[in-house]
Amino acid sequence: MTRTLLLAAGTAALSLLGAVPATAASAPADPAPVTTCGYGGLQSGLWTKVCGTVYGGTVTLTGQISLAGPPSPGSPAPQPQQLSTTLTASQGTQQLGQLQQGVIFTASTVQTNPLTVNAACGSTVHATFSVSSYPWYNTPVTVDLPTAC
Repeated sequence: MTRTLLLAAGTAALSLLGAVPATAASAPADPAPVTTCGYGGLQSGLWTKVCGTVYGGTVTLTGQISLAGPPSPGSPAPQPQQLSTTLTASQGTQQLGQLQQGVIFTASTVQTNPLTVNAACGSTVHATFSVSSYPWYNTPVTVDLPTAC
């Protein structure tokens, strides 16, 4: 008789567990934001890189500018430089957005204002960051960011 009661209690418990709504168990979680930075490069005598944070189909890009290396011992402090920066996002041949900004750089790392764009799910956003200052020319740095929604 105890075996029958245990079997009945187990069956009742399993039927209660099955009564949990399926939507709560199968609701997909929002993807966590993923930040990726491209390889750095020298532009206008400074070290630059571009980074992007992907959250679903939304991509937020920033450019970073820093000294290419530590100053030589005994050298004077770096003079402020007026820089022109361009941050661009594209998907295939379609340009998603562009942000041009003037930046004054001294000796500490500078981050540009962010550029936020929306991209099609499952696509790749190509980001480019360029910095120019007379008499230097720019050599843009890039990063490719896959979107997953």
